[in-house]
Amino acid sequence: MASMACLNSSAPATRSNRRVKLNVGGKLFETTASTIESGGPDSLLATLLNRPLNELDPVFIDRDPEIFSVLLSLLRSNRLSSAARRFSKQELADEALYYGVESRLRSAMSPVPLKGADASLVTTILPAADGLVSAYTADDEDGSLCVAHGGQISLYDWNLSHAGTVRTHLDEITSIRRIWPEIAAVGSESAAGLHFYDLSKARRVGAAHWRDPSDPRIYKARVAAIADSPGSVFASFDCPHRENCVLLIDKSTLQISSTLGRQSGSCVKTMVPGKLTWLPADGLLVGSAIVSGAFGYSGYIRLWDSRLDKVVWETNEPGSGRSSRFGDSFADVGVDVEGMKLFKVCSKSGDVGMADLRNLGDDPWVYLHDKNPSMRSSGGGEDCVLHCYRKQVFLGRDGELEVWSRVAEEGDSENLYRRNFMDKVEDMERGVIKKIEGGGNRLFLSREGVEGIEVWESSNCSGAISVLTPTINSKQPIKKKKETF
Repeated sequence: MASMACLNSSAPATRSNRRVKLNVGGKLFETTASTIESGGPDSLLATLLNRPLNELDPVFIDRDPEIFSVLLSLLRSNRLSSAARRFSKQELADEALYYGVESRLRSAMSPVPLKGADASLVTTILPAADGLVSAYTADDEDGSLCVAHGGQISLYDWNLSHAGTVRTHLDEITSIRRIWPEIAAVGSESAAGLHFYDLSKARRVGAAHWRDPSDPRIYKARVAAIADSPGSVFASFDCPHRENCVLLIDKSTLQISSTLGRQSGSCVKTMVPGKLTWLPADGLLVGSAIVSGAFGYSGYIRLWDSRLDKVVWETNEPGSGRSSRFGDSFADVGVDVEGMKLFKVCSKSGDVGMADLRNLGDDPWVYLHDKNPSMRSSGGGEDCVLHCYRKQVFLGRDGELEVWSRVAEEGDSENLYRRNFMDKVEDMERGVIKKIEGGGNRLFLSREGVEGIEVWESSNCSGAISVLTPTINSKQPIKKKKETF
């Protein structure tokens, strides 16, 4: 393809203020070199700055001039103009990729910082086949998604556009974690081992199995939870006879490096961790296990030093702590990695407890209080899902969604957080919330027996039409609506 533009200057000019003429799709554009340079040195547009100044005729670029006008406005002002509403996110993203200014568009289209108090449902991601999502993981930085549905993994980029689907050898994926941009670790409750898939090449590149030739109880070990650190992958394994442990796997080789916290699984206090969270500040691994039955909930929270294979703190409910609420065990647990806080929701009262991970003791819990009398009665904590993101605590109670937001940095710990309801009546009626995860200033939510993943964002001042036109479930199609970005 011929060069993209001509540089023309009738008077002496510096490199930054000289004029640049572009003919895009038959429409003439004129801008400055400094505007072009703002797209980055590696952008396709930046190559025109190397053209001789004496070439008078702009070179024709066979692209859409209307979308280019939006992108040029973005380079000038670092904002999307109102004309962006005329185009889908995918149309804008495709043209930005062509011109090499995708990073600028991504910055402009990214959601504002997530504030649960004013967040709302903006769209639903619905995989093309097997729409019931069995597991998913979100990238913390850009909000891209890996979605497991059946034995497949569908990829959605920072723009939540479908980027491809990988078929695995597993019938169903129940745990998934993206450990590298191209590599995902997946596990299944119906098949043994932790499996690694190269998402860019759609093939399996390795597997880790827990084996012990000296112990016949160790066989067909399945993955219950996955977490990772910069150098390791942590996966909790559970055998048919309940023997369990956490395996440490080297990220560079995808080989097992050590075994952590082996347990018999003979009682609640030794069952397999169902949640794992890595604390980069202390190099500790947080694991929790919860079970419910005819006599209520019970479980444990444990902190391991993976380097020493040593438990540095643990609590068991019911029955631990000097003043723990007897008979009101936690129904779910979450870790605020940024704020170094541990949260739980009580199974009977529904109260939310907080503990400082830097000051854990025999009974570290402080219970959060809501000063608004109309919001104090929240029901019990059964079927609750708790997730911490951006120093906020998101809590799903059956079909309802609420958030506890930090309102002060110092003062009475009980009053540091304020509670708000996030959903509307029609949101609550969609079904029981089964999983909540944050990423890229978005909140992702799945419901029991309902197809797809809901996407929640805080409001923004500009918008464009969403290219995602999903259904909330197979029986209730929703209309396409304008989406802010």
